[in-house]
Amino acid sequence: MSNLTRSLPNSMTRKLVLAGIFAALGVFLSSFALPVVGARVFPFQHAINAVAGVLLGPWWAAGSALVTATIRVSIGTGTLFAFPGSPFGALAVGLAYRFLRRDEAAFFEPVGTVLLGATLGALLISPFIGEAAGGLFALMVAFALSSVPGAVIGYLVLKALRRAGAL
Repeated sequence: MSNLTRSLPNSMTRKLVLAGIFAALGVFLSSFALPVVGARVFPFQHAINAVAGVLLGPWWAAGSALVTATIRVSIGTGTLFAFPGSPFGALAVGLAYRFLRRDEAAFFEPVGTVLLGATLGALLISPFIGEAAGGLFALMVAFALSSVPGAVIGYLVLKALRRAGAL
């Protein structure tokens, strides 16, 4: 555990501070895209979800992702699809970590983002922005292109933090 988190008075304060840091990182890193299979994807939010799910648990991680989505949509760097996309990935990692107690729980981020997030996005958001709900498969592919690399990056970050003694 780092000196910063050791000096915080209690677990609730520690989680609140880390959730805020993760939200700020998610907003900042949303400006960086990576080329994947001819598309530009933004996997860093998913990497943050993976790390937050392990470190904070499901509810704090999902809350942090929801704050990030709200800010990104508010400042124009995200779309409405950020709302169903991010929180469910973080929630899935947090729940998986509760059962597995291993960093490999990071690989559950696409389960929440792609299966739950894309499905809810296609059913609830697509009709409001004039897109057909029949685009579920396309939305799942788009979410996976960002979520899968993000989960891998998050897993690698967790391993690096553990090796460095930061956790």
